Amino acid sequence: MKQTILTGLRANNDLHIGNYFGAMLPIIDTARTKADQYEVNMFIPDLHSFTTPIDHSKLHGQIIDNARKFIAAGLPLDHDSIHIYRQSYIPAHSELTWILDCFTSFGEMRRMTQFKDKQVDLYNQAGTGSFDAHLNESMAVDWEKVDEDTLQKFNASVTVGLFNYPVLMAADILLYGASYVPVGDDQTQHLEYARNIAGRMNNRFGELFIVPEPVSKQHEFFGNDQGLRIKDLQNPLKKMSKSADNDKGGIFLSDEPDKVTKKIMAAETDSVGVIHFDWEKQPGITNLLQILALVSGRDQAHVNAEWEGKQRYGDLKKVVAEHVAEFLTNYQKIYRLIDNEALQAKLQKSEVIMNERANTTLLQVQQAIGLRPIG
Repeated sequence: MKQTILTGLRANNDLHIGNYFGAMLPIIDTARTKADQYEVNMFIPDLHSFTTPIDHSKLHGQIIDNARKFIAAGLPLDHDSIHIYRQSYIPAHSELTWILDCFTSFGEMRRMTQFKDKQVDLYNQAGTGSFDAHLNESMAVDWEKVDEDTLQKFNASVTVGLFNYPVLMAADILLYGASYVPVGDDQTQHLEYARNIAGRMNNRFGELFIVPEPVSKQHEFFGNDQGLRIKDLQNPLKKMSKSADNDKGGIFLSDEPDKVTKKIMAAETDSVGVIHFDWEKQPGITNLLQILALVSGRDQAHVNAEWEGKQRYGDLKKVVAEHVAEFLTNYQKIYRLIDNEALQAKLQKSEVIMNERANTTLLQVQQAIGLRPIG
């Protein structure tokens, strides 16, 4: 059996060029270069989609749309070792999650920093007051200062699913014996939890799971370049977001080129008056230079040398806008040619294979914990 690489394709919300260059292309490169030596499981985490509020009427369409976007970016459909499947079409994900829940402590989940970060985001979206403004001396929320409307919105947004979705993530990994899972810095805790729960179950019930490699080995395998962070056009101190309330800061793969041109020409810069590549002092200008290098396929140093010391910010914005418009035009042309029947056939074929593999693992777990007879 080949070792398994597992990674997720985003399921909901539009994708922007930060997703494209920072996540999609590395995922596709992994699939293309490693499928001959490894099984490559590229699943669509649709069950993860509603850990935070979404428009459920659009979810199914977004799942298929984002799968098409990955194919338009170069994801191959014709390799037998590359599997593309929807998480919710494999019921074993949900059942194993419940089983793992019952062997996971409340304290483990409380220590997950991403849950705390998501809480802050949802709190700030719920009302006019900021999360920090309601902290007391112990750095806990002083709920007496929170107005009733904000409290109700916040409580409705923070679900049990948001709290324990690392358990579902562990099930995603362990069902297929995945050794390698590319994770960003915000997901390293979740990978360590997957390793811990796999070891815990193995120690108690025998060798049920392949334990994924530790974070250091993951970085060694995939490369530890976490530096690409395309920034918001309106607030270059923040990374570009697919869930931002105001889409003026994002360059989305579905944006019309004319719309993107307006966004770039209105991008936040600075009052320095001279172009330098400097994330600390000129993040807006630096972000534009980074975008220009990426969409034009040129080395960053060469782009920087071309613009270093020039004083006309408008000229830089115009050139960036032209290159981004050309990139989107070409990408969207490929996207429109995607064969939906071929995509559906690949999904269905992969889901048959993945159901068989996941159910084999699940049965072993069910037998070990006493839910199914052995033999």
